[in-house]
Amino acid sequence: MFQNEVLLEILNRKRENKLAHAYLIETNNIERALKDLKDLIKTLNCPEEYKTNCSTCNLCNLINKNNLPSLKIIEPDGTSIKKQQIEDLKIDFGTMPIYSTYNTYIIKYADKLNASSANSMLKFVEEPTSGILGFFLTTSKDSMMDTIKSRCQTLVLNYEVKKLTDKLEIDEETYEKYKRTIINYLDKLYSTDYINNKVLILNNYPERKEVIIFLKFLFNIYHNYFLKILGKQFEEELTNIYQVTDSLDLINKKLQILTTILNEMSYNVNIELILDKLVIEMRGTHE
Repeated sequence: MFQNEVLLEILNRKRENKLAHAYLIETNNIERALKDLKDLIKTLNCPEEYKTNCSTCNLCNLINKNNLPSLKIIEPDGTSIKKQQIEDLKIDFGTMPIYSTYNTYIIKYADKLNASSANSMLKFVEEPTSGILGFFLTTSKDSMMDTIKSRCQTLVLNYEVKKLTDKLEIDEETYEKYKRTIINYLDKLYSTDYINNKVLILNNYPERKEVIIFLKFLFNIYHNYFLKILGKQFEEELTNIYQVTDSLDLINKKLQILTTILNEMSYNVNIELILDKLVIEMRGTHE
């Protein structure tokens, strides 16, 4: 079920009644780690014996749709995670869960906790409440507040880096076409022609699945620049496609925008409306 033995170890700890109240997980792929964590949470909370595509209860469906009240996923609001987000979490977890065994929170890009939110979070992990389980996801545990690190069990969850053609399930010729479109798109990103980028995408890729591949390609370029700036392992081939000069915070904003857009693309929402939103929000990062 899991891609990494680290998560199986957490499950084993639960069976031994030795589950920690909080885990700090350093990973080279936040989104894959989040997906695997959701599978772990399904298993930890399953009223029976968890199996993929189970139709016995509604737990997995609620987790997949991010609608389980006892699972809160927090990510940066802008460039950082704000104190109010943590305060809201404390309020939400002030009662025992109804549909699951644990109240579980996942902090994505936990190194983006600002001073106020980190201190608020510290009070939450210093005096752990029974039935609350937390996961801090980061690409750099060294950027985390030492006092939070000391109160978590630290794990490393790394994934094998595949070629982008394999990730996107495309051949080399298609890859080269997408690359040329990406270069054209990014050229317009810094010009007054940016408003035409929706047309540029749809003229080349009118099908939803093609637009999704385009967005994932763009996401991978920014993500590898993100890793490069952090001094982490990155794919040099992708950073050589286009010279991105954005700051770390600006790249992070664009990654968040692309993540949201990709999520919305998975639903039957009008493509032009989604791409309009992409144009407005990406342009907004430069205003």
